[in-house]
Amino acid sequence: MKSTVIRVAYALALLASVAYAFFTMRGPHGVAAYMEKRQEIRDLEDGNAGLTRENQLKKEYIDRLEQNKDEQELEVRRKLWLVKPHEKVFMKQRPE
Repeated sequence: MKSTVIRVAYALALLASVAYAFFTMRGPHGVAAYMEKRQEIRDLEDGNAGLTRENQLKKEYIDRLEQNKDEQELEVRRKLWLVKPHEKVFMKQRPE
């Protein structure tokens, strides 16, 4: 009789723990939330990789400008629309 009661108690405890695990995994902090967080982490890692690549390209561009004074001068003149004295500039009109 005693062993039957113990077996029933173990079975009920096991059933209760399985039910608890089932409802916990289906709840708002369960598997769906875990998968959503994993996807968010992947998206952020991809964004970080893109930003790292962009930073590397900009660093290489700055290094190239620092090493080559002629290229630096051309870039400054292009961005600021600077012209040397007695220099002719031809402006193209946009087609309409």
